[in-house]
Amino acid sequence: MGTPIINQPQVAILAVGAIKKRPVVVETPEGDTIGIRHMMYLSLSYDHRVVDGSIGASFLTAVAKEFEKWDANREW
Repeated sequence: MGTPIINQPQVAILAVGAIKKRPVVVETPEGDTIGIRHMMYLSLSYDHRVVDGSIGASFLTAVAKEFEKWDANREW
């Protein structure tokens, strides 16, 4: 995992880590279990003179949610 470096005139840069299987806690109505899921690290660096911290965090959360609901078998 690393921190992406912004090169001028860039305002922000998103780093995407490798997708690896990891053990995670899966919440179900019957209780918590441990399952194996594909996980990936996302890192966002941005120029605070241009991008407010809350907007940057909201963008990264939205990107993560899109990846979480990704369906490779969907039709376009």
